[in-house]
Amino acid sequence: MPSMAYSMAVLLALASATVTQGCSECHSSCSGTADRPVTLHRDEWMMHRAPGDLPSVAEGCQATVTHDRLVQKLLQRMEKSVKFDEPPNPSILLAMNLAGATHGHVHNWLLQEIKKDAVERAQTDLTSGQVALYVLALLSSCQDPRCVHARGKTINLIPILKQKMNEEISKNVITWYTESLDILALCLVKEYDYQDAVKAVAEELLKHKSSPDVDTRVMAVLALVCAYNHTDKPHLIHDALKAVTNDFLDEQERHKGMIGNIYSMGLALQALETSSEFYAPRKWDRAQAFSVVYNHDYQQPMAIAQVLPPLVGKSYLNAASITVQFSITNTLKNYFHYSTSVCVPDNSKLLQVMKVARNEKPDNFWFKTKKTSWGPFVTSIHGLAGNETERTYWQFFSCWSPLQEGVGTYKPKNWEHIQAIFSTY
Repeated sequence: MPSMAYSMAVLLALASATVTQGCSECHSSCSGTADRPVTLHRDEWMMHRAPGDLPSVAEGCQATVTHDRLVQKLLQRMEKSVKFDEPPNPSILLAMNLAGATHGHVHNWLLQEIKKDAVERAQTDLTSGQVALYVLALLSSCQDPRCVHARGKTINLIPILKQKMNEEISKNVITWYTESLDILALCLVKEYDYQDAVKAVAEELLKHKSSPDVDTRVMAVLALVCAYNHTDKPHLIHDALKAVTNDFLDEQERHKGMIGNIYSMGLALQALETSSEFYAPRKWDRAQAFSVVYNHDYQQPMAIAQVLPPLVGKSYLNAASITVQFSITNTLKNYFHYSTSVCVPDNSKLLQVMKVARNEKPDNFWFKTKKTSWGPFVTSIHGLAGNETERTYWQFFSCWSPLQEGVGTYKPKNWEHIQAIFSTY
C-alpha cells in the first residue's frame, strides 16, 4: 500500500486544476525556429483521434484490407508519384506531415525544394492560392512561413500572401476556392485582418449554398471554421456553416455516402469532421461516408493528398504546429541533464511532446508511465524511477512553476519550456 506521502506526490503530479501559465511566448522570427518536422508514428496519430471518430474496418472497408494498411498503401503511392525533376507539390508535403510520414528522402527533398521554390517564385510567379499552400506545407513541417531561408535569401510569405490576395480580389480574378484557401492559411498563422474576405465568403455560401462545386464549399467551410472565433460576424458565419454542412449531409444521404464525386470526398470528410458543432444536433453517418473512400482505389496523387488527412483523423486545420522545449534533469544522484526542442501539432498534450522527444532521441528521453484514475502518471525517465522509500518522483515545471495538470491533460504553448525534474517530497 503506497504511503500517504507518496500518494500526495502522485496527486501533485496529476491534479487537474487551473493551468499554470507558461513563460510569455518568445518567438524569434528566424533564429530558434526548429528545423524539425512533425514526427507522429502510427501509434501516436491513432492516439490523437477519438475511438468513435472513424468507422471500423468491418463497417465498410474490404475485409482483406485493414485501415492501417490502406493508409500505408496510399502513402507509398503518393510518395512514388513525386518526380525529382518536376516542381515540388506542397499539397503532398502537407499530407505527408499530417499523416506522420516525416522521415525519408522524399519528405526531406520536398521540404527543401518548397523552401527554394518559395524564395525564388513567391513574389513573382505564384498566385495567392499557391502561396497559401506553401504556407500550409511549411507550417505543418514546423517551419516559420515568416522566415523562409534558401539559396542565401530569406523571405516572409505572409505579407506576400496578403498582397496577392488583395490584388486578386480588387481585380476580381480570385476564385471563391482560392479566397477561402487564403483565409485558412492566414487564420492558421493568427493573422485576422481579413474580415471583409470572411464576410464575402460567408455571404456567398448563404446565397448559393449548393451551387458552387463541392471542393469550393468545403474549402470555405474549413476557412470559416478557423475564422469563426476571430471575426466580428460570428452569427453570419454560423448561419453559413449550418446551411452548407447540412446540405452536405443531405447530399450524402441522397447518394449513399457520396458527396460530390470520389475526388471531392477527401476534402468533404475534412470539413464534416471539423464542423460538427454547426450541424448539431444532427448526426453525421461517418461510417457510410468513409466506406465510399475505403471502396475506391485512389491513384491520383492530389486526391490521395486530400483523403489521407481524414483517414488519420486530421484536416488542414491541423497544419499549424508548435515548438516546445523539453528538458529532463536529475541533480539528486548520478547527475544528468538533457534538453531538446520538438515540434508537435497545435493543441497537443504534454504526453505527446514526451513521445516525440523519445522517438527522436530515444537514448536520452525514454520514459515509462502507468495508468491511474487521474490519467497517465510518469514513473520513470531515462531509466530513473521514483521511489517511495527514498521519497522521489518526477515533477514537471513550466518556467520553474509546477504544473497543475498531468502529462495527459496539460497542453504546452508555442515556445514553452517544460522541465521534468527528479524531485523529493
